[in-house]
Amino acid sequence: MSDRSSELFARACACIPGGVNSPVRACHNVDSEPLFIREAHGSHIVDADGRDYVDFVLSWGPMLLGHDEPTVTRAIREAAARGTSYGAPCAAEVELAEAVIDAMPSLESTRMVNSGTEATMSALRLARGITKRNKVLKFIGCYHGHADPFLAAAGSGVATFSIPGTPGVPEAVVRDTLLAPYNDLEAVKAAFEAHGDDIAAVIVEPVAANMGLVLPKEGFLEGLRDCTRNHGALLIFDEVITGFRAAFGGAQARFGIDPDLTTFGKVIGGGLPVGAFGGKTTYMDHVAPKGEVYQAGTLSGNPLAMAAGLATLRLLKMKDYDALEAKTRAFATQMRDILASQGVPVHVPTIASMFCIFFSENPVMNFADAQACDHDLFTSFYKQMREQGIFMAPSGFETGMVSFAHCDNDFEKALDAARKVRF
Repeated sequence: MSDRSSELFARACACIPGGVNSPVRACHNVDSEPLFIREAHGSHIVDADGRDYVDFVLSWGPMLLGHDEPTVTRAIREAAARGTSYGAPCAAEVELAEAVIDAMPSLESTRMVNSGTEATMSALRLARGITKRNKVLKFIGCYHGHADPFLAAAGSGVATFSIPGTPGVPEAVVRDTLLAPYNDLEAVKAAFEAHGDDIAAVIVEPVAANMGLVLPKEGFLEGLRDCTRNHGALLIFDEVITGFRAAFGGAQARFGIDPDLTTFGKVIGGGLPVGAFGGKTTYMDHVAPKGEVYQAGTLSGNPLAMAAGLATLRLLKMKDYDALEAKTRAFATQMRDILASQGVPVHVPTIASMFCIFFSENPVMNFADAQACDHDLFTSFYKQMREQGIFMAPSGFETGMVSFAHCDNDFEKALDAARKVRF
């Protein structure tokens, strides 16, 4: 354990709840203390003691170009020299909105916000305002941020800490949140049969990435599209993680699905605090000031985030996504074979530049499957990999990320570390 990180964590515990500003960072689930990071460049991070790690967390996904990408960093510096916040429109927010709409097949209009949580809560409010209905259907283990309606059976950090129910959230707030297992289309149909006249929207991670990495079964996303359309509900794709990562056009482009509304997160700000929600003009025209559904934010369209996002998307548009996917798939396959050679049950699903290590006899298709994995084996794996300079998400309910900055040496270092792991 880093001496400086331990010292900082002790100080943090005295002034920050739990010593961290987002729960999963505390590393409780993997019997560890958090690393405090001093800097990050390319595919590597450096802790407070100067120790270098290959980074497969990438700020939980948005650093698809790697850390400190020169063009993005330059755009942030130049924007900062012109002022850090205006509280008024700027050209960059128009340009970024145009870039997002150009990339995403379903988008005709978009509104910038400050986080993925703000994007999903705004999209739900819009769906309810449009349909004049109350209920939302979400999937057990999917995480859509920490807004009250989504904290019923959420994944990610909520799953990591096994928090029962939703303390602090009034029962009335989640009463209108319906639940179904991910990949279970029959459960969705049953929910619509029982509540179809009052379901405003179905919200889904098109590729679930907050219960580990769980791919959609063939026909699942298409079935959601059909169900919502047949019952007058809206389909919301939460592409906070998959947007610009599953493909440049997001999961909607990869799977050929046309959602009504889509939410995005930090990748469209080059890792700075930003989010967005968007969709068809006929729906987005309901957002104030043009329409009656209120949403606002002083820092929405922040010039630094807009500049970083625009630089990021311009670079991503030119990148070879197929080559990165092939590298990620080869890495995941080798990782699976190395771990399986020790006689442990393991599955390493992968899609695009994402992967996940499940210590399980069977493939993981939903949250119940993810919960049934051997999390003690994951803890041992995590600790041994970190000791060897490989930085991975400190929870079996998270997803590994690869960037365009990762090179063959990074993958080989991680595989060599895995060869030395002992269970």
